[in-house]
Amino acid sequence: MRRPGEGTTLKRLHHNRHQLKQVKGLFGKLVVAAILLIAPTLYFVYFFNTSSSSSSDFPSEIDVQKLWDTADSGGWIPSSAPRSDWPPPPNESNGYLRVRCNGGLNQQRTAICNAVLAARIMNATLVLPELDANSYWHDDSGFQGIYDVDHFIKSLQHDIQIVKSIPEIKKNGKTKKIKAFQLRPPRDAPIHWYTTVALEKMKEHGAIYLTPFSHRLAEEIDNPEYQRLRCRVNYHALIFKPHIMELSHKIVDKLRSQGHFMSIHLRFEMDMLSFAGCFDIFSPEEQKILKKYRGENFAEKKLIYSERRAIGKCPLTPEEVGLILRAMGFNSSTRIYLAAGELFGGERFMNPFRSIFPLLENHTSVDPTTDLKSNAQGLIGSAVDYMVCLLSDIFMPTYDGPSNFANNLLGHRLYLGFRTAIRPDRKGLAPVFIDREKGRVDGFEEAVRLVMMRTSFGGPHKRVSPESFYTNSWPECFCQKLGVNPAHRCRNDMM
Repeated sequence: MRRPGEGTTLKRLHHNRHQLKQVKGLFGKLVVAAILLIAPTLYFVYFFNTSSSSSSDFPSEIDVQKLWDTADSGGWIPSSAPRSDWPPPPNESNGYLRVRCNGGLNQQRTAICNAVLAARIMNATLVLPELDANSYWHDDSGFQGIYDVDHFIKSLQHDIQIVKSIPEIKKNGKTKKIKAFQLRPPRDAPIHWYTTVALEKMKEHGAIYLTPFSHRLAEEIDNPEYQRLRCRVNYHALIFKPHIMELSHKIVDKLRSQGHFMSIHLRFEMDMLSFAGCFDIFSPEEQKILKKYRGENFAEKKLIYSERRAIGKCPLTPEEVGLILRAMGFNSSTRIYLAAGELFGGERFMNPFRSIFPLLENHTSVDPTTDLKSNAQGLIGSAVDYMVCLLSDIFMPTYDGPSNFANNLLGHRLYLGFRTAIRPDRKGLAPVFIDREKGRVDGFEEAVRLVMMRTSFGGPHKRVSPESFYTNSWPECFCQKLGVNPAHRCRNDMM
């Protein structure tokens, strides 16, 4: 039996415990809120503490003069030649493979590499890839208007058979083309899909048509020879037409006649800002435009600017790019080539950048030819930008997330001899810039340098997801003259 007043006491204890839980919950929420508020400052202070304890690992200054040279290769040289048994394609193939490559120039470039590999996997004859230029660029140049077709076919003759179109056949006294069976490949489809589903339809119909064909073959394949084939396509077979190459070299020669120059892919454009959900720095009218574009082109998702900004998901503003370069030690005499579409927000965003680095050029300002003026935003303009960025002394992408242009260029420059790349760590820099916006500017440039000194400047480095194979084909497409590992050692016929 309960003693008198025991029930009341138990009720009080229960009530007190409930109040204590509420207090703990409120305290926990306050702690989380406090951490979120002071995180940028803590991060900022952390940099100075770690810099003093690890100064032997990271120098306090960046040697800008060294950045104008290529990065340290570690003895690695590019090589995509086969290193094991790689027979030429049989005289008889299993059928014809047509593909329609959608997206921009560099997304299409990736698709072409995948199409060649798919043809090899299925022992298919590849029909010259179709470029879906109209929907994206409003440009109908097509493969034959951009790439050197004869060079493409000749370069890959030991890998696959290629024809410019599906040939006509005679049947029942009539001449007609083989009708390709249309298939939609799964995104990042495994090799198994091509050797079963696709191959079965090819043998049944004589030809298949894969559309759309963007990112329709898995990038990470446990077969180095297949990966090396991708490199042979990307870095050897895909050459722009002679007039595009001549125009690109002409621009590079003009820029280099006055010394070193840097190229920057300034991805401060409507599509990328809409994708990232970074609206708050724009006027109400501009935000309306961005949100409308996002609603029409991307999946619905709640994006909070402050959260996106804090984890480096927003494209760098032109001013932030200028501040990073100045903190690294570049000065106003640095010549910069800008590869970019139409910058969103106009001159008010460009002016702070131009005030720091006034020597800015683009392909139309360096060479205002009629050809480029009429195709500045089309495939030819993109191809020229690609070549100038490829050949520049330093390349800096400002947003290398879902950016095929930047990612492919990083991989091509790596393959071209570890050419210097400046890749801002947006996540690491975000708290530094947030502190600056709040007025805490002491030590700003040192904090930027500390972040940047922990980045790769274009040397060999391990590929870690989500980094793409097309961004970093090391070590599959490289070898060492004096390699310790026999699998990585260059042979005489590979050099």
